[in-house]
Amino acid sequence: MWLDHRAVNQVHRINETKHSVLQYVGGVMSVEMQAPKLLWLKENLRETCWDKAGHFFDLPDFLSWKATGVTARSLCSLVCKWTYSAEKGWDDSFWKMVGLEDLVADNYSKIGNQVLPPGTSLGNGLTPEAAKDLGLPAGIAVAASLIDAHAGGLGVIGADVRGHGLACEGQPVTSRLAIICGTSSCHMGISKNPIFVPGVWGPYFSAMVPGFWLNEGGQSVTGKLIDHMVQGHAAFPELQAKATARCQSIYAYLNSHLDLIKKTQPVGFLTVDLHVWPDFHGNRSPLADLTLKGMVTGLKLSQDLDDLAILYLATVQAIAFGTRLIIEAMESAGHSISTLFLCGGLGKNPLFVQMHADITGMPVVLSQEVESVLVGAAILGACASGDFASVQDKLSALTAVIYPQDLFPAFQKSSRDVPQKDFYFHKSKNVASHASYCAHQENIVNDHWRRHSWWYSFVCLLACLF
Repeated sequence: MWLDHRAVNQVHRINETKHSVLQYVGGVMSVEMQAPKLLWLKENLRETCWDKAGHFFDLPDFLSWKATGVTARSLCSLVCKWTYSAEKGWDDSFWKMVGLEDLVADNYSKIGNQVLPPGTSLGNGLTPEAAKDLGLPAGIAVAASLIDAHAGGLGVIGADVRGHGLACEGQPVTSRLAIICGTSSCHMGISKNPIFVPGVWGPYFSAMVPGFWLNEGGQSVTGKLIDHMVQGHAAFPELQAKATARCQSIYAYLNSHLDLIKKTQPVGFLTVDLHVWPDFHGNRSPLADLTLKGMVTGLKLSQDLDDLAILYLATVQAIAFGTRLIIEAMESAGHSISTLFLCGGLGKNPLFVQMHADITGMPVVLSQEVESVLVGAAILGACASGDFASVQDKLSALTAVIYPQDLFPAFQKSSRDVPQKDFYFHKSKNVASHASYCAHQENIVNDHWRRHSWWYSFVCLLACLF
């Protein structure tokens, strides 16, 4: 399970090796990847799991095996999560160095020694047993898989944008960034040549679009963070009751409530005094620091529905600022991005989409097919059945383009000019733009500490004495 972070000690030891494979995961391996998880299993469940296991699968490959009986792995899974190289294969020295030499000894049979490009037909298709369970005819073609986020990227990044006046219409597909937003968010950018971005996974060759290199930024919790902030608030029961009375989702109700309380100011500036640092489950990109924690500054004693709505807005904005930092890191390394292509559950939330357009300053394209992950999977199936010659054969239609609001360009410039404040001291020098939503955030924070630093010092002194 990618969200399981128990292998902290193992990933720390792996990163201390400074092995060359780490340059293909942004320089720092994430605890969400498979090598530290395998090492944890070996060290903690050796007799009950490690010694007895015949195969270790990523979920997409496990499902392919259940459907076809074929143990071949997808290139996407192994390249993106297991340190496999599309050009060189496995690196024996890495596995031996980190203490997993037994995987090398049996020619990687447990983690994959037959690797296939996504869309390749597997075996004889759906087995009779799987066909019976699914209510489908046996022998239907089953494709080598993509990871769910990568399938979403494939399903949306090729959207037909003709006639909308977007810059990317006259630019190569490498100018597009696919963002797949659900429990977490994944930021998929492709390039013709490998680009190494510190703190961003990749470059991975042919991991999503054949012939292109993939860089994958990400945020470990986005939809889950929004749920956490909203559902943990004292006003959540009131929100539930009022949303139910209107036959609305809680987020549709919150969005309409924000429109009511904003008065004459733009809704985005309701959070002028409230800010969220969103790394409640560590930072995947671009800081690549799993030890970071979340933070909220600007809280008051009131806990009514207005406060909940504004906290919700501040959380959405913080996530969008995280996306902007990922984009800035990718562009600093050599990517050139002009348009965002967004899909996943959060793409159905107009506030989430608009904040991403406003804060990044880029138009956001939504696909006509809401479930773009399924579109990507269908493209793979069509390749496996022979209906498509390649995954690039099918372009998807777009349904809407969300543009940055006109009032935001000045804000975007001024917020970038704010002197950076290192809230985490030794952790990062990039957090100021993330923690602030307006140009005078820095002055607010500094003034707060000037006025109250004596009090914090006094409390610390008491703590030392008692």
